[in-house]
Amino acid sequence: MTDTTILLIRHGETAWNAVRRLQGHIDIPLNAQGERQAMALGRALAAEALDAVVSSDLQRAMQTAQAVAAHHAGLSLQTDAQLRERAYGVFEGMLYQDIQDEYPADFQLWQARDIDAVMPHGERLAESFRHFYQRVIGALQGVAARHPGQTVAVVAHGGVLECAYRAARGMQLDSPRDFQVKNASINRFTVDHGKLALTSWGEVDHLVLSAMDDVI
Repeated sequence: MTDTTILLIRHGETAWNAVRRLQGHIDIPLNAQGERQAMALGRALAAEALDAVVSSDLQRAMQTAQAVAAHHAGLSLQTDAQLRERAYGVFEGMLYQDIQDEYPADFQLWQARDIDAVMPHGERLAESFRHFYQRVIGALQGVAARHPGQTVAVVAHGGVLECAYRAARGMQLDSPRDFQVKNASINRFTVDHGKLALTSWGEVDHLVLSAMDDVI
């Protein structure tokens, strides 16, 4: 079987990203900066030979993915709820500082990377990092299985990109995150028999000021 190539992309910036408010499954749209990032991303990928565009079903990812699909006639946007960000329970909608102040014990477990810790449930049920990781890798393997030998743009969330990076690098789930996950970045993987390999990480040349100026 020929490898599937996945261009894994984090959605553009939202107002909550800018102030470090945790989103999780709350459906927040792109802000003006995120819209500009999405436009620049779409233009940067216009010459890529894409066979499909797949997105999380949350609007910040879908808006970003639509900017990519717009440059590829005949490609309709596919959505997959399994590509959503991690569910953070009661933490969702809170500023990081407020989480630390109001839920110090749970915050400490989260920051200590206890991969089986589950935050207090809120309007939505929380999930452990281990469960989230298994969900994400299964979703990416599913994308590859549905598109063998093809090139697919997948637009998702920071946590999703982190899981993919860890899988491709063989990193322990509880090890510190020593890599950046940037909004609207392009990150290239191949998938062979369900195994992810990383070929390029953190492409953001399309977001330099000169490139962004051209899409304002």
